[in-house]
Amino acid sequence: MKFIPFYKEKLKCQNEDEVFDYLIKNLKPSILLWSYFVNWEKVFGNTKKIEIALNNLNYLIGKENFDDEFRFLIKQNPEIAKIIPALVVRDGSNTSKFKILVDYKQKKFVYEEYDFTKSNLTADDIERYLTFVKEAGLNALIVSQKIKNLVDYMIGVEAGLDSNGRKNRGGHCMENIVEFFISDLCKRKGYEYLKEANADKIKEKWNIVVPVDKSSRRYDFVVNNGKELFIFETNFYGGGGSKLKSTAGEYRNLFDVLSSKLKFVWVTDGYGWKSITRPLRETFNHNEYLFSLDMLENGILEKLFDV
Repeated sequence: MKFIPFYKEKLKCQNEDEVFDYLIKNLKPSILLWSYFVNWEKVFGNTKKIEIALNNLNYLIGKENFDDEFRFLIKQNPEIAKIIPALVVRDGSNTSKFKILVDYKQKKFVYEEYDFTKSNLTADDIERYLTFVKEAGLNALIVSQKIKNLVDYMIGVEAGLDSNGRKNRGGHCMENIVEFFISDLCKRKGYEYLKEANADKIKEKWNIVVPVDKSSRRYDFVVNNGKELFIFETNFYGGGGSKLKSTAGEYRNLFDVLSSKLKFVWVTDGYGWKSITRPLRETFNHNEYLFSLDMLENGILEKLFDV
């Protein structure tokens, strides 16, 4: 590590060991923001796109002769069939074509294909859609009247799907927090910065060639203080695991790639590091700058660009 005056003046640390101990002792327990839970704007926006079709499907709720009523409704408005896949919890990719394994007990794998993208439906298409609805359990849900409105049901489905995005939002929380500190400093100092920038974007912005360790590398932040570039990578680990060790190793290697021309800063935090300190310490010793959120909170960025 590079021992900058900040460590002694602000954190009262006299050596590298004390700095690392300070970092570990002051890790943050959480960075959850209110935006972490459900993106309601996205939920209601996705539901609104198919709300008219859902209201048409409400016609089937409570119908005793479900099969005939389903055939009638789809014949009247074939476009309704396109939203059927949305009624079952999906993988979030809006899949409209399925290859369902319907038999394997005869020691042969038998599949049936379902395509919900068609506009001109045949009687056979409608029968296949009816089979899909029944086998997926949707007809029982609708006929039993356990749901009163498919629009409300869809809001629940979308909210459940959106919860799958919490992992990404957790990562974005860390980026948003670090960006607040970077943006604030850049505004006050007149520095420029880029977010989610790759080597091409940096070259285009400042005509500076950045070494790359892999072609897909995209840095969380790049700050230009008028003298040199500072590359920032950020992450937060609330729990332990092998991922932490590989990340620490990755950023040791990245420092070696960048250090000849640029400053590399890794900002990481979270109680996950308490359970696996050794790889973090190795990277802390190897790299020049490894900061925590507490260090940002105490103003280390102010001193970083003065070094």
